[in-house]
Amino acid sequence: MENSVKNKIFHTQDLCLRTNLICAKGSAGMENSMEKILVTRSSMPPMEEYIEEIASIWDNHWLTNMGEKHVRLEKELKEYLGVDDITLFSNGHMALELTLQAMHLKGEVITTPYTFASTTHAIVRNGLKPVFCDINPDDYTIDADKIERLITKDTCAIVPVHVYGNICDVDRIQEIADRHGLKVIYDAAHAFGETYNGRGAGSFGDASMFSFHATKVYNTIEGGAVCYSDEELGRRLYRLKNFGIMDEETVDYVGANAKMNEFQAAMGLCNLKHVDGEIARRKAVVDRYRANLDGVRGVQLSKVQDGVKYNYAYFPVVFNEEEFGVTRDVVFEKLAENDIFARKYFYPITNTFECYNGMFDPNDTPVALKISKRVLTLPLFADLPLSDVDRICDIIKDCAE
Repeated sequence: MENSVKNKIFHTQDLCLRTNLICAKGSAGMENSMEKILVTRSSMPPMEEYIEEIASIWDNHWLTNMGEKHVRLEKELKEYLGVDDITLFSNGHMALELTLQAMHLKGEVITTPYTFASTTHAIVRNGLKPVFCDINPDDYTIDADKIERLITKDTCAIVPVHVYGNICDVDRIQEIADRHGLKVIYDAAHAFGETYNGRGAGSFGDASMFSFHATKVYNTIEGGAVCYSDEELGRRLYRLKNFGIMDEETVDYVGANAKMNEFQAAMGLCNLKHVDGEIARRKAVVDRYRANLDGVRGVQLSKVQDGVKYNYAYFPVVFNEEEFGVTRDVVFEKLAENDIFARKYFYPITNTFECYNGMFDPNDTPVALKISKRVLTLPLFADLPLSDVDRICDIIKDCAE
């Protein structure tokens, strides 16, 4: 890149930064603004590294449509995640929605209501009927022991969710699916970079979807991917994310536009260099939380699963008000009073959404309903000071006292 172009970029960055600081001072005072602790903070590479990565875009003017950076990122992610093949998308939701479409599914899909809205919406937007299975109270993933009783002649697939980085009972789920001839599509949005018994989390089932949203352990600003081993599925996914275009003169699918652009891919290439370090620093934060909260009466911490190499994406805490003394909502408000912003995640569960009013009975999934009313995910990001972790935990314990 020519120096004049680089100078313009840095000038724009500097102008934006100074404008943001002025706004912060004028509205609430910069010191107070900077003291707030949010539930997460996006991981970003050094700015100079990103600028260097995107420099070639100014040379070739190739901004999207599976450019050089897109191709590089697919190759590097396939190796890092330990999967047979991968297709990148503009976001995780389109990755999941188009995967379901590519499989030509019809009928009922067994899934969990203890998830982000995207999972259920992707099923419904494909004309499929979600059938909700309850969750395991220890790790909050779908209860594999309750799946089989929900299978009918109309069941076509299972869509389990790896929750907070906890891995579903993949062996039991696959055994059930094989016996009944069902597809298995994992929502692995929370499981980037994880392994189970040495095998990449994205390698299970017929397909696994990852989200690369800005709030995730690994991000491409916005973005997502689907991992799979079926080459025909890969061809369908490629066409579906690109308007159904087979070649310059052939359009054989009614497709969407869900392509990852080169600026997203560039961010992904940069962040992939640093993700292991990010995870290591997240582990230190999680270890500190556990040291502070383990054994506190009325506080349930997520069970640590055998065989899982974690990414430390989230730190959920479930409050039993009968033992702890106050509700989750009281803790949420007390933290907020101290400019600490936890998240009620997942609350509400998807089978209680207003857009599905009257369609489902949340009492059919009592464990998920109960956990959703008691859970908080606490602030967690790589550069969260351990002293702030201690302060957060002190406030929580003070609520009980």
